[in-house]
Amino acid sequence: MISNDQAMAKIACSYCQCPVNSVRIHCTECPAPDEIDLCLQCFCCGAEIGGHRKDHGYQLLDSQDFQIFDSPIQWTANEELMLLDAVEQYGFGNWGDISSHVESKTSEECVDHYNSLFILGNIGRATFPEETIDKVKDHTSQDGPLSPALPQVQPAIELSVVEQHELGYMPLRDDFEREYDNEAEAEISSLDVTHEDDDLDTVFKLAQVDIYRQRIKERVRRKKISRTHALIMNVLKSTKQNLKGTKRKMSKEEKDLQEKMRIFAQFQTSAEREQYFETLQKERQTKLRIKELMRFRRNGITKLEDCKEFEEEKYLREKKKENRKKMGNLALKRTSMVSKKASEEKHDTSGRKESDGQDGDKMVLRDPTTLPSYSLLTDTERKLCNSIGLKPAHYITIKTCIIKDYLQRRQGVPIKVRYPSGLDKSHRQKIINFLSDNGWIGVT
Repeated sequence: MISNDQAMAKIACSYCQCPVNSVRIHCTECPAPDEIDLCLQCFCCGAEIGGHRKDHGYQLLDSQDFQIFDSPIQWTANEELMLLDAVEQYGFGNWGDISSHVESKTSEECVDHYNSLFILGNIGRATFPEETIDKVKDHTSQDGPLSPALPQVQPAIELSVVEQHELGYMPLRDDFEREYDNEAEAEISSLDVTHEDDDLDTVFKLAQVDIYRQRIKERVRRKKISRTHALIMNVLKSTKQNLKGTKRKMSKEEKDLQEKMRIFAQFQTSAEREQYFETLQKERQTKLRIKELMRFRRNGITKLEDCKEFEEEKYLREKKKENRKKMGNLALKRTSMVSKKASEEKHDTSGRKESDGQDGDKMVLRDPTTLPSYSLLTDTERKLCNSIGLKPAHYITIKTCIIKDYLQRRQGVPIKVRYPSGLDKSHRQKIINFLSDNGWIGVT
């Protein structure tokens, strides 16, 4: 039996070079690539060519290039055979694959020809009784089991052997060594239906089987969710980030928000969930910025360039108020210590002087131009230090720590953030925002 490709190929006589459309003589002794095919006329004349001799063994082949049925579109016998073979192989209704198998006909031509001859024609009437003709169903319809609209089976997840052992996951089976509700089968493993069971026993055992089926459905549902939303790869990614120390540590507010929204994770993919939380964070930051701008507007500020000056003046006012409060507390403390003993008074006085000197350094703002490292700062940095009451040398130290930590974090190096002691968190955040706005570091 010849193949479809050989049957459909255009074959010419090796001697006269005329095309052979029907029966041809194939030499069985001439080896490839010097194969010899002769038409009937040349074979009858005893034609010899090259190493071929007229007394060689031969084989009679038919290209099947003739029409069997009288139809408007010509179908050769070989195309008819390929059509029937494709319908048997791919199933009735899968016309796209059937036309690809026939090659020389479109899917519409295959549908029309098969239905008109083999379903509605004489062959169909003789093969299918009239009462059962409706049982022929196109399985590729919109609601059929082979519909293109149905979700495709996802390929196996590519994991290394080490990752498979860590997760207890078998990719080729799409299965876990330990499933959800892994002991569900134990409830029905001992069930046995015998002739001694009465109706109540049978109902009870059926109820147990029904409970088991519900538990299996929940197991399948959870597995489907894990595959659909790529939770397996997400777990591996999160674990690797935690081991490398590159994953950003979430604040308490972010953790609480994720815990509240966990119930909706089954309706989102991993990427959609991350994007959702990023959007919520942007929304939160935007609301805080709106509240800050509304506060500026209530204080009569309508331009962004006036906001920094307002913050500086507000800080100075609060600092003066705090200094006055501290001075009042110191005066009360000195008055209460006058009645103490001389030895204690001397000791307390020396301690108070040291304390006064420290508080004085914090409260009294000297001329900033006389402070060390003042000339190393830009105008904007000088305004920032003046607004938060920070010495230039202290600011340069904090700035160096922040930039160094940022560069190490970008390189994936695990870091432990350390800042100088006594630094207020709000001041640190203002410095980070300032460096980010001016391009020293990226957005954190």
